[in-house]
Amino acid sequence: MMRLVDAHCHLQDPRILSKAPQLIKAAQDTGVVYFAVNGVCEQDWHSVKHLAETYPCVIPCFGLHPWFVKERSPNWFKTLKEYFDSTRSAAVGEIGLDKGSHGRKIDFSEQVEVLRKQLELAKELNKPASVHCVRAFGDLLELMKSMGSFPAGVILHSYLGSAEMVPEFSKLGAYFSFSGFLMSLKANKAKKMLKMVPSDRILLETDAPDALPMSNIDSLHFVEGDTSLTEELHAQTTSSSGSSLGNSSHVLADASTLPKETLNHPANIHNVCSSSNCLYCHLGFS
Repeated sequence: MMRLVDAHCHLQDPRILSKAPQLIKAAQDTGVVYFAVNGVCEQDWHSVKHLAETYPCVIPCFGLHPWFVKERSPNWFKTLKEYFDSTRSAAVGEIGLDKGSHGRKIDFSEQVEVLRKQLELAKELNKPASVHCVRAFGDLLELMKSMGSFPAGVILHSYLGSAEMVPEFSKLGAYFSFSGFLMSLKANKAKKMLKMVPSDRILLETDAPDALPMSNIDSLHFVEGDTSLTEELHAQTTSSSGSSLGNSSHVLADASTLPKETLNHPANIHNVCSSSNCLYCHLGFS
């Protein structure tokens, strides 16, 4: 059995938090040994901490995501540092920059300010940081260059940036984490980018409960009780949490036909592996 680490997920997400015990068990049964659970705002850091205290396989990460910059409290940074003081094993994340459809609603200069403070904290504490970046890779690279290299590493979560930027990010200590979103890239762009990534800087993630891989339906694991699935699909799942849909490919060929709200299961990290053939050819794991 292949042993894998989910480099970035959100088991504290309200959509799946109550199911976390079953999801962790099901993913462990498939060979997932660790889960880097990333907080996104002050309100969910306590849930991340509790998961880590309950499950040794959970690596806690605390950070303020750019989508929640406007809602931060005056004491957010003090609170964040207190979480690191009380949770020595924690990493920094999820933090970042976003110029996408959602991120455009948040003042970009504030995003940069909040990110800089958290990257400085990561360097001060010698901790890795998991970074979200949407349509702002040039800005991120400029900021990181102004701060110097990151010896503990910066994880570029769900990386979809250009091939040309890979060497520059690598020099600064970046790792490149790939999720089901990789399958949304055109094949030629994905191959060009992947060829530039050093094999020792490649990570895999699910970003669960988001980023459902566009794999064959019968190869996927689904979250029990997912209300986005139709009754017909629910009927085809087995009663055990985290099981796949079985022989349902005659009904739906691949996940692109599922509702976009369909929840991603952490056991689907295996689909990120198997569906990204160009990645595994590059690594020599055919």
